[in-house]
Amino acid sequence: MKVVLFCGGQGMRLREFSENTPKPMVPLGYRPMLWHIMRYYAHFGHKDFILCLGYKADMVKQYFMNYNECLSNDFVYSKGGRQVELLSSDIDDWNITFVDTGLHSNVGQRLRAVQPFLEGEEMFLANYADGLTDLDLNQQLANFEATRAVGSFMAYQPPHSFHVVALGQENQVEYISPIAKSGLWINAGYFAFRSEIFEYLGEGEELVEQPFQRLIAEGRLQAHRHAGFWAAMDTFKDKQQLDELSARGNAPWEVWRETAAPVQRLRVPAAAVAHSAACSA
Repeated sequence: MKVVLFCGGQGMRLREFSENTPKPMVPLGYRPMLWHIMRYYAHFGHKDFILCLGYKADMVKQYFMNYNECLSNDFVYSKGGRQVELLSSDIDDWNITFVDTGLHSNVGQRLRAVQPFLEGEEMFLANYADGLTDLDLNQQLANFEATRAVGSFMAYQPPHSFHVVALGQENQVEYISPIAKSGLWINAGYFAFRSEIFEYLGEGEELVEQPFQRLIAEGRLQAHRHAGFWAAMDTFKDKQQLDELSARGNAPWEVWRETAAPVQRLRVPAAAVAHSAACSA
């Protein structure tokens, strides 16, 4: 299936990390957040991506135009750098479509803007570009395909220490409970859609507002409950926590590391090596 990724927002709450780096390009280890999400989908066999660009679109384009496979793969370096053989590859079989969907567009507008690139697709995947998970995507899709739902998303119970409070008319507390025990679930993205979603999405509408309400009224919106790992990178503190997991080698979202890939020697042309600073910069 094709994967639509919404990566055009400005990420204002992460400005303390960098004024000039859009949220999808904030690094985790050797690679940006966007790469980690794409690598997750590729692990499940979904390698045809549509990137909905907006803020700092040039940075996303330049990253992939100058992509250096050697940063996160083993390789054999010989002949003074004139020959490099990759022992594995990240994106050799990925197909990426870059689409400028507007600087100030909402998610619904961005999705409508890429509709022509989904022509002929019965189903497709979509996601924000700031959340990581170890969700079993195959299970979610199997459950979704077995229904008549038009849309599905991952529902998650955040384990934060906040408390949910219910107040009476005189502001007396009627109920207080940790959010993890409140029974509340949040929309954590990781959408799956049938092509009919565009029949429910009007011009200028936000995806999870009017369109989802129409689907709910018809009983055609499904949530897939996930009790494993999920984390969004909204703030610099969130980034630090994800960095720590990655540095300890305990990154739950790196599901592609569960099975070792066979050694595959890929000859990198000399011109490509020169273009990427011979992988040795």
